[in-house]
Amino acid sequence: MNTSTRILLVLFVAYATVFVLAAGNTPFDRAIGVCIRNCAQCKKMFGPYFLGQKCADSCVKYKGKLIPDCEDEVSIQPFLQALDSEY
Repeated sequence: MNTSTRILLVLFVAYATVFVLAAGNTPFDRAIGVCIRNCAQCKKMFGPYFLGQKCADSCVKYKGKLIPDCEDEVSIQPFLQALDSEY
């Protein structure tokens, strides 16, 4: 195997490695983005009853695996709080 073939092989392997690593991170980034956008939407819908910061922290902690759905009470239950009533 001559030197130019070795160099091309090394460059190809390096390029393939970088491509796989870069492509592998993309779904997590998208999932975290969707998760945080859903947290913001729920915060707009429920206002002070929804703990938006706690929701966003959960998105980052679990890398977007648990995406909240504002219409699904089970998915947002950990982020809901009852406000004290002054009646």
